[in-house]
Amino acid sequence: MQSRRSLAGVLLSAVAVLLLGACGTQRAGTGAPTEAPHWQTFAPFRVTAARLSDGGRALSVDAEVPGKGKTCARRLKASVTSTSERTVWVQVTFSTLTGDPHADCSKTATGTAKVRLPSALGHRELVVDNDTTFTADGAGLPGLRLCGDRGCHPAPTGCTPASYDQAVAALDVPNHTSRGEEHCDGKWLVFDVSSRMGPACAEGEAPGCGASLGDRWFFRAEKSGWVPLARGTKEGCADVHRVEPAFPAALCADLPALRPSN
Repeated sequence: MQSRRSLAGVLLSAVAVLLLGACGTQRAGTGAPTEAPHWQTFAPFRVTAARLSDGGRALSVDAEVPGKGKTCARRLKASVTSTSERTVWVQVTFSTLTGDPHADCSKTATGTAKVRLPSALGHRELVVDNDTTFTADGAGLPGLRLCGDRGCHPAPTGCTPASYDQAVAALDVPNHTSRGEEHCDGKWLVFDVSSRMGPACAEGEAPGCGASLGDRWFFRAEKSGWVPLARGTKEGCADVHRVEPAFPAALCADLPALRPSN
C-alpha cells in the first residue's frame, strides 16, 4: 500500500525542531530572542496499538509522544474525523509546551487516547493519522491487527500479476523499478528487476542517459506473502542455491547472467 506523506510525519519534523529548541540553553551574549513558552498541538511520533471494547464502539489508541518532562505532552486525545462503508479515520493529537528552556523532552513515553466511534468498527479498516491502518480481521480481539505496507489484505501468493506486485513491494528497490519475466510455480518465484541509474535524461540524449542496474530476486511463498530469499546477477541457480538448495532448478537453470545496461 502506497502511503501518502502523513500529517504525523510533517508534525514530527516540526515538533523535533521545537523540542530541541525547548531543551537547549541560550548562551549569554548571543542576543538571540527568547521564545515565550506556549502550548502547541501536534500528532504523535507514531501509533503503536489499538483496541476495541463495548461491542466495537469504544476505541483505545496507544501513541508514542515526548516523555519525562511534565510539560512535554498533555491532553492526548483521539477524534473521529470521517467514516465510510469501508474505513473509519481517527486523528490523535497532544499538546506540548514549546519554548520552555527547562523542559526535558529528549525521551519518549506511550500514552493512550480514547474515543467512541459512531458505530461498531466491524470489518471496516481503522486509519489513524492518515498513515497507520488497523483491522479487526484476523486480529486477536480486543486488540486490532496492525496492517503492513502492502495493506491489511495483501494479494495471496500465486502466479498472478497482483501477487507479483506484492513481491516487488517487499523489495528494497527504488520507485518505478520495472519487473521482467516471472518464473513461478506457486511456491517459488524468480524474476529480474531493472532500476534506472545515472542522470535524469532521455535515453540516448547523453552518455549515461537511460542507464539501469539489473538484479535478480528469488522468493518463497509464506503465509505473509512472497518472502525474498536471495538476489544476484549470475546465470542459472547459483545465487539462490547458496541460500536455499530446495529452490527448483526448473525455474532458474536457464536464466542468463545480468549486466548493467547503458
